Parts: sequence; C-alpha cells; structure tokens
Amino acid sequence: MKQSTDTILMIEPTNFCYNPDAAETNKFQRQAEGLSTAEVQARALEEFRQMVQQLQEIGVTVNVIQDVENSCTPDSIFPNNWFSTHQTGQLVTYPMAPVNRRGERRQDVIDFLTQKYGFTQHLQLEHFEDQPEPRFLEGTGSMILDRVNKLAYAALSPRTEMEPLLEFCNKLKYKPVTFSAYGPTGELIYHTNVMMCLGSTFAVIGMDVVAPEDRQKLRQQLESTGKEIIELSAAQTHHSFAGNMLQLQNKSGESILVMSQAAYTSLTAEQLAKLRKHNNHLLYFPIHLIEQCGGGSVRCMIAEIFKPAQV
Repeated sequence: MKQSTDTILMIEPTNFCYNPDAAETNKFQRQAEGLSTAEVQARALEEFRQMVQQLQEIGVTVNVIQDVENSCTPDSIFPNNWFSTHQTGQLVTYPMAPVNRRGERRQDVIDFLTQKYGFTQHLQLEHFEDQPEPRFLEGTGSMILDRVNKLAYAALSPRTEMEPLLEFCNKLKYKPVTFSAYGPTGELIYHTNVMMCLGSTFAVIGMDVVAPEDRQKLRQQLESTGKEIIELSAAQTHHSFAGNMLQLQNKSGESILVMSQAAYTSLTAEQLAKLRKHNNHLLYFPIHLIEQCGGGSVRCMIAEIFKPAQV
C-alpha cells in the first residue's frame, strides 16, 4: 500500500456558485458580492483550468470530466466528497448531507473509473441517507486516510458521523481515530480535511482547533506511525485553508505537496522548511473565488485514483 498517488480525477464545473444548502454546516463559505452567477462560473472555470494545467506540467496524471451541462450541483468541483478509490480494488460512494449535492454521484464516472482502472467492487454507503435519521460521511473530506497503517482520522460533525464511519472501517479494515474540532464560529468543523493533511512521513494539523481533551491522543497516534507533526495555527486553518493540502506523486516518483496560494502565503518560514524536508515540490494555485464561494480548497477538488494492486 502507498499513501500518495500520481493519478487523480477532477470535475470541471459548469454551474459553480455559492450553495446555501451546504453553507448551513460549512462556515468557510462566503457569497461573492458584486459578481453575477455567470461571472462566478467563469472565474471558477479559469482557476480550475489553470490548476489542471500546472498539475499536468509537473507530471501528475489528471483525468478531467466535465460536469453535466446546466448542472444543478454547484459543488461538483469537489468530487472527493462522493467517492474514493482503493488499491484493494474497491470504489466507495458516500452519503452526502446537502440534498443538492447527492446528484454529484454519477454512474458514468463510476463506469469510467471501473473500465479504465479495473476496480472490482463498488461499496455503496449512500443507504445511510434513507434511514429515518439520516447519517452522513462525505468521503475523504470527512476522513483523512492513513492508507499504509489503515487508520481513518475523522473529526465528527453533522457531515461526518460515527455509524457510516464504522461501516467504512469494517468493510475496508481500517481503525477509526475520532476527535472533535471547531470551526471559525465555534461550530464542529464540517470536514476533517480542512484542518488535517497526511503525507507519507508527515502530518499537517491545526492542533489549536482540536478539542483540548483530544489533542494528546491525536498527537500520540500520529507519532506512533512515525509522522513528523507540523502544526498550524487556528487562523491559518480557519482563514487560509492551510490544512487543505494533499501529497501527490508525479510520473518520476517525486513527491508534490499541493495547496492553494492562500494556504502557501499563510505559512511561516519554519513551516515551509519542514514541509520541504518531506516533499520534492510545493505547488500552489490561486483559487480565491473557488475557496470563497465553495468553502473548500485544493484538496477538496482532487479525487485520488489508487489503482488496484494487480493493475
């Protein structure tokens, strides 16, 4: 098993905009004042395409799939919330809290991945949406997976709940590591990946936003797997998406840590020096409009493709 991949999937938006349904639990979202809906989409598309180009130029394989025309899914640019792939041959789809995000789950995308990369099992967790009391787990937004040590780190929230988490862990043989973390208005942070990133040899984490009673447990768990912990401040986590990073590889086997320009410029010289020890490249993208309206950043835009081991 490996922690990072050189192959990803990204969804090119056709109707990106502020989503009030998602904003109920995502306090990182803000309206783009003074811009029309068409202008928001145009800017988001420009930011998206520039990011794809930079990733391809550094040697990452990017599968780009366009959202459906006149989409009713304004957050489709964040596909990591609805599916994940695994070297065991499993492809998992997830229960989504905002009702208008559930349309992001597309059978044609699942078919494309299955046919191109040979996934052999589709594990569907969206049945949790249909329970009398629905429960939610939004993919690798909700969980930070230590794929080598089979650990699923999860900050519990209204969009990251225990029941589907335990089913995921049972089916894929992961151990859950749960904790509480708090967002900019004191709410439970909606997705773990806005405050935590795991690389092969390091962990970036906004420890200041973790509940005090959970910090020592979390620190010990990370250290027990040999990760160097690189801590973020609450301000970096809440206001610059500094926790929303992802380690990738390129075709040459070099490690690349990707993040937004806002995240990169928020980091101190000491933090950057530590990150460079663990990565061949630090790559950052100006996606200010996507961050503002979508309440997500670079990591959210990337669905990792971990090809089945036999492929």
